[in-house]
Amino acid sequence: MYNNDESELIARLQDEKTRRAAFEELVNQYSRKLYWQIRHLVVDHDDSDDVLQNVFLKVWNSIATFKGDSQLFTWLYRIAYNESITFLNKKKAQLSIDDIDDGIANTLESDEYFDGDETQIILQEAINTLPDKQRAVFTMKYYEEMKYEEMAEITGTSVGALKASYHIAVQKISAYVKAKEL
Repeated sequence: MYNNDESELIARLQDEKTRRAAFEELVNQYSRKLYWQIRHLVVDHDDSDDVLQNVFLKVWNSIATFKGDSQLFTWLYRIAYNESITFLNKKKAQLSIDDIDDGIANTLESDEYFDGDETQIILQEAINTLPDKQRAVFTMKYYEEMKYEEMAEITGTSVGALKASYHIAVQKISAYVKAKEL
């Protein structure tokens, strides 16, 4: 299911003697990709860093139980996806919808790591109006260019349902962008 390099890394991660060095390699290899997956869902840089740290804590604490039923990156991505959704649910419980919507544009405009223009801000606002799971499906397909089969493995959702979610998300985003242009 995975290549020799990945098999070797997993073996080193599960061996107490080589675990720390292997984990450092894992972090170096996957942190950037996971950060951007999280960032597309969470939006804020600092929050994304916090979620990423939680992801790696979970990985550290559970790597011994990794069974190899999927590729290592798919497993990592699933943990990042779940941590992002958990973070967003907690944040929504703490804030009103208006606070969240008002904060998106302000967060992006003041974020030193965001270099987009007004169109990109509108796109991000539109994405953030989507329900969490639709947002996740859209970002995996649009930004990560993932295949539906990979997304199904990560989310535990059927390919047909993912295609429908993506289609609906695109329609909602288009409607939002058109409304902003008026």
